[in-house]
Amino acid sequence: MWKEKEGKLVKDYTFNSFREAIDFINGVAELCERENHHPEIHNVYNRLTLTFCTHDAGDAITEKDFLLTRLIDQLI
Repeated sequence: MWKEKEGKLVKDYTFNSFREAIDFINGVAELCERENHHPEIHNVYNRLTLTFCTHDAGDAITEKDFLLTRLIDQLI
């Protein structure tokens, strides 16, 4: 579940392996490139955190962020 934390949308993931985490990141990257909106990505081995806000809107959460989080949720 996505959570609002410090004015950003954040979600943590745990995968079975580093490879699975990277495969997921690559899927996220394709969506984000298509939508021209990109998250902060933090990956340590099989753990991943995605963070969204819209920098052009003063680092606020916008509809762009909600759209990408919905699309990303469909990857799993």
